[in-house]
Amino acid sequence: MRSLVTGGAGLIGSHLTERLLAQGDEVTVLDDLSTGRWENLRAVADCPRLRAVQGSIFDGALLRELATGCDQVFHLAAAVGVQMIVERPVQTIEITSSSEVYGKSADVPFREDGDMVFGPTTVTRWSYACSKAIDEFLALAYAREYGLPVVVARLFNTVGSRQIGRYGMVIPRLVQQCRDGGPMVVHGDGAQTRCFAAAEDVAAILVRLLALPEAHGRIFNVGHDEEHSILDLAERVRRRIDPGCAIRRIPYDEAYGPGFEDLRRRVPDLSRLRALLGPLPMRGLDEILDGVIAAAPD
Repeated sequence: MRSLVTGGAGLIGSHLTERLLAQGDEVTVLDDLSTGRWENLRAVADCPRLRAVQGSIFDGALLRELATGCDQVFHLAAAVGVQMIVERPVQTIEITSSSEVYGKSADVPFREDGDMVFGPTTVTRWSYACSKAIDEFLALAYAREYGLPVVVARLFNTVGSRQIGRYGMVIPRLVQQCRDGGPMVVHGDGAQTRCFAAAEDVAAILVRLLALPEAHGRIFNVGHDEEHSILDLAERVRRRIDPGCAIRRIPYDEAYGPGFEDLRRRVPDLSRLRALLGPLPMRGLDEILDGVIAAAPD
């Protein structure tokens, strides 16, 4: 197979690229390096079946050139982290889908056929969620009208050792804060919950989904469904690095500015994914944290 991976130097994209190369594919990576790093591909940098191109998905001529002759395209170009979404809303609109598409729905766990609930257009975060919905409508329209074999993956919190904390990503940020002597900063009361999946596991699922005709034209939640509070996450990090490190809670307004809204729970319903793929062997949070801490710079 010949594969194109947009955002291929990022967290998920780099693991996906490694997996595709390992199964014998020719892979072209397109990344603008706004958040991705070529360093993430160093393990496969010398592979003759890898072509790495620095450029933007908004460069139509370049994208057309790279996609020509490809058998499959994995679109993983994305803005990463709530902080970037708040600070750079224009850039975040035309990118891969995510769990943000559910908006502030309280119908948890989120199901692919559940309703979406968006807030007012004056709140930047909901423009991001709304744009994901439009992207999905567009992808599915091409599937219905032109028979394009599209699979929509709604990615939940995906983490790993290649993730950086620069854009507010919670695990690398907490690890670095604890290593620096603290305090570890938790937004709000810390009782909000998330589910964390290892990037390697997510990449494996994406490869399997796109290869199955039964998945084409459908939407799938992709992630882990083991729920953890952010305060529990901070405690787990603290136990591993420095049990005496302080944890400081700060209001959302202080972290992101006035009017910021967050979800109390973000949990995927993985029934549809399991019905198609069967059991999903995935790393738990403790194993993920051990790997992130071991790979983090001193």
